[in-house]
Amino acid sequence: MYNNSMSTHAKYKTSPGCVHNINYHFVWCPKYRRKVLEGQVAKDLKSLIQEKATQIGVIIGALEVMPDHVHVFVQAPPTLSPHRIINQFKGFTSRILRQRHASLVSRLPTLWSRSYYVGVAGFVSESTIKAYIENQKGK
Repeated sequence: MYNNSMSTHAKYKTSPGCVHNINYHFVWCPKYRRKVLEGQVAKDLKSLIQEKATQIGVIIGALEVMPDHVHVFVQAPPTLSPHRIINQFKGFTSRILRQRHASLVSRLPTLWSRSYYVGVAGFVSESTIKAYIENQKGK
């Protein structure tokens, strides 16, 4: 079972046969970067992202919905690729939001643009990892 509590005190999570620390920062926008993520749509979107995160086993560390884009910072197990995570968020939220809010259907052919940003964050820098690996031979 995946440990579902993101905390600054717990650097690492465990799952069967694995210790990991994988964090992703995602940013994505509505089609044509339209400012449609306001009011009840924004509230519903936050709730749906939380719901989907729980379903797929990722922990949300930060979530912000702007009128024309979304930021989500998650901690994920190594079994989930960033591409799978973002597709789960975008597909699920698009379907439900378009069912609930007719204005999204009339203003946009699809809710989300096809592109997204993903960045990786961790507790150890690239230079630290390289130095660690290079120093293993002498031990």
